[in-house]
Amino acid sequence: MTEAGSADEALARAEELLERLKATRDELERLAAAEDAESAVEVLAELADLAKEVEAELTKARTRADAASS
Repeated sequence: MTEAGSADEALARAEELLERLKATRDELERLAAAEDAESAVEVLAELADLAKEVEAELTKARTRADAASS
């Protein structure tokens, strides 16, 4: 597999994670409207984890793209 291919895969994974992030954010908004604080805290933790995963995938994609262009 080429570095560029790996970069594309990392970007695709980041896009998938962003979709999950959006869905989870929508869930948080629903819980906030329902004033379900306990569940909202759990969803906030999930959002933080997803955001970290997105950041990691974007870093991988950037690193692989840089390596492919060298």
